Amino acid sequence: MPVPHDIAAETELWDAFAESAFEDDAEPSFCWTQYAGHGPGPELLGSPETALEVGCGTGRALAHLAHNGVEATGVDLSPRVVQLAGEKWAPLGVRIEQGEILDWLAADEGRYDAVYSIFGAVWFTDPSRLFPLVREHLVPGGVFVFSQPPAIPGAYGPQGMYKGGFAGKAMFTYRYSYKPAVWERHLLRAGFAVAEATVVGAPKAGHIGTLIVRASA
Repeated sequence: MPVPHDIAAETELWDAFAESAFEDDAEPSFCWTQYAGHGPGPELLGSPETALEVGCGTGRALAHLAHNGVEATGVDLSPRVVQLAGEKWAPLGVRIEQGEILDWLAADEGRYDAVYSIFGAVWFTDPSRLFPLVREHLVPGGVFVFSQPPAIPGAYGPQGMYKGGFAGKAMFTYRYSYKPAVWERHLLRAGFAVAEATVVGAPKAGHIGTLIVRASA
């Protein structure tokens, strides 16, 4: 049964995140993992001419792609992050729009060489609804790549998550966690030709790794 996402409440949550995460002096950067300088880079996207980031946050990855000649578009639920990131990276040609990702994709008529998410909207959206929409927005042979923390063993499906600690205003959302093989099945059911999900180990033994999933249309 689908979990009851409250989009207005989640927008408030991500606006609060934007205020804490955005840095005026940030530079373009592209990294799939939570560890700077670790793991693969944008080569997982191939050589796209157009790319869409779902849940683009601070926009640093979009800025990196745009700096290297990619027509880069981002979507984020938070009006505040769209304002901050949009203003900062507009000189590079980055386009960032505000919207709930399922609704935005349903209305968008664009097609992209690559769609990706780095600890972004894929983590917080029902894959049975999101993945078919992503597939429709890829050109033939296009790629879909996303990263997020791997599932905690035994904790699969939608998982509730509070912002910050466990005191203060109750702002929460849901994230989606599965074993790598289950992510692959979700993608194949959505019409992708090939899907591969792997967990990249952390740079220090015993620390949290990163799930990286790549699928081809």
